[in-house]
Amino acid sequence: MAGVSTPTSPLPDEVAALLSRDPAGLVAAVIQQHDTGEVLMLGWMDDEALRRTLTSGRVTFWSRSRGEYWRKGDTSGHTQHVRSVALDCDGDALLVRVDQVGAACHTGRRTCFDAGDLGAVVGARA
Repeated sequence: MAGVSTPTSPLPDEVAALLSRDPAGLVAAVIQQHDTGEVLMLGWMDDEALRRTLTSGRVTFWSRSRGEYWRKGDTSGHTQHVRSVALDCDGDALLVRVDQVGAACHTGRRTCFDAGDLGAVVGARA
């Protein structure tokens, strides 16, 4: 499993049992600004990253490219302060509502989702 470590206080069994992890032991974490609803970014968490997020008040991810934990903002100063964490109905995605300080995207932009509209056909209710 990605990010295997010996945590000082493991993720509670009742929380761990709800997670449906991918083959690497990860769940997707959608990061949303708590007061505006703006979707800021997507990151990945294993049990330890989620434990750190739930117990520290700051968001921690598992970096798939670097193979290590990273707490958002430790090097950039662009911190994410946890307001709430919710699990989706399938247990394979988290919604982490935060108070974002500075840019959320590694490009220096506020959000990772501003690369442009892909031109999808807009649907309408019947």
